[in-house]
Amino acid sequence: MYFLNDEERKLLLRKLLPKSRAEAAVADELRGWNWHQPPLEPLYDLKLAVYEVAGQYCSSGRDLFLRKVRGAKLIANSEMQAGSLLHETVALALTSAKRLLYTYGIERVDQVLKDIVQVPNALISKAGVGDRRVYNEILVKAAWVYEYNSIASRLQSYLSRFPYISVDSLVTLALPIVLEQRLDGSFLGLSKGISTDAYVFSEPMVLDMKLGLPRPFHRLSTTGYALAMESLYEFPVSLGCTVYVEYKNNRIHVNKDMYIISDELRQWFIDSRDERMRMVVEEIDPGVSNNCYDTCPMRTACKGV
Repeated sequence: MYFLNDEERKLLLRKLLPKSRAEAAVADELRGWNWHQPPLEPLYDLKLAVYEVAGQYCSSGRDLFLRKVRGAKLIANSEMQAGSLLHETVALALTSAKRLLYTYGIERVDQVLKDIVQVPNALISKAGVGDRRVYNEILVKAAWVYEYNSIASRLQSYLSRFPYISVDSLVTLALPIVLEQRLDGSFLGLSKGISTDAYVFSEPMVLDMKLGLPRPFHRLSTTGYALAMESLYEFPVSLGCTVYVEYKNNRIHVNKDMYIISDELRQWFIDSRDERMRMVVEEIDPGVSNNCYDTCPMRTACKGV
């Protein structure tokens, strides 16, 4: 689901990459390597996860207040559980293919594909119970088939083009996705153990997968990871992609929102970080959101406090 199709790659190469390379694309003061000075320098001695800054489903931020200040427990709703299972499915398919390629070598690519053609029972066992189990199991199986077909197609394509390719080169070219890359976000007031959904060095682009409808604040997740990467490695990370996955009409649908991680997104992320840090440190109750939704995982704790 992270691989680009021909149209998406053309958009990336012809439009987004050239724009991102322009000198004025991103102000230097908003690059992560300037974490030690305003506006990126954290105002409080507190560490937040990227999702605690970027996940703005609760418009007032009271969900974060309740967890951080009042100690309320988050109980994952069915959408969150399905999304987590989808992430695990995609990551396992790709990492299993890489591991088996290194194990078997180029001469046994057919065996690699045979070994990953079936969705692992361990994933199916996490589908839950009742109606939720039925949906989650269908989602996992459909996502696994989707990933399997993508992996098989890419492996065969590169093998046909480069008959003497090494296994390491094949993995790098055909499966260039770094999954769940761990980052230390401490320089920016973020947690030490944050991790991207995916990163592609060859594009280069930070990717984040979502199950559900697009929201404007979804772009903040890739923005936070980009800032953290820049603070650590001091090279520009200017492109983001939110991958929206939906299961309907008995198949997986994938839509990608690709964009430049602009000054506006960076400032939005930093302003949200500062506002939420202040709320937690000074124990400011922001009040109940004016647009609560029925499946909010903090609904019981919020209405009862």
